[in-house]
Amino acid sequence: MTKKGFTLLELVIVIGILAILGAVSVLVLNPAQLLAQARDTTRIEDIGVVRNALALYVSTVSSPDLDGGTNSCATLCYVGASGVAANCGSRHGSKTTTADTTREVDGNGWIPVDLTGIPGGAPLSVLPVDPTNDATYFYSYACDNTAKTFELNANLESTRYSAGGPDDREGADGGNDANIYEVGTAPGLSI
Repeated sequence: MTKKGFTLLELVIVIGILAILGAVSVLVLNPAQLLAQARDTTRIEDIGVVRNALALYVSTVSSPDLDGGTNSCATLCYVGASGVAANCGSRHGSKTTTADTTREVDGNGWIPVDLTGIPGGAPLSVLPVDPTNDATYFYSYACDNTAKTFELNANLESTRYSAGGPDDREGADGGNDANIYEVGTAPGLSI
């Protein structure tokens, strides 16, 4: 009579091989970097959607107002996170940070532009905020109401999309800061 089954040695060898494959997978895939890349992808998409909404607003509203009627474009930058350092974390020169964590698109959110004035309604239901949304990773907005230009910024965290990475978005965006992702309509993105 023959017995069918695995010996203890065979099971230990199989478990050892699986452990080695698991360890190699974790080292090769680097889940922390994959999560950082996912957050950066969200940041890139969010900033692009807001840029498109603001560009639509400027091009379709008869008298666009990029600072909510406060004449603050010259002195303020806007963020959707609390605890951000002065000058929007030094992203927008000498402008002073104004933080607002609300997400309304009617001019009362962190971007003071009334997107509901766009013919056909606001293209966004709420203003996006950074996936991390803390003092390091946040979205910022600055404008020039006279020239009707604006700039949106985000800090990217993955080695893939950050300055010098294989898919560098920060250094290749045409902006004046090689370590911040900048988009908008301002020439040189230097607001």
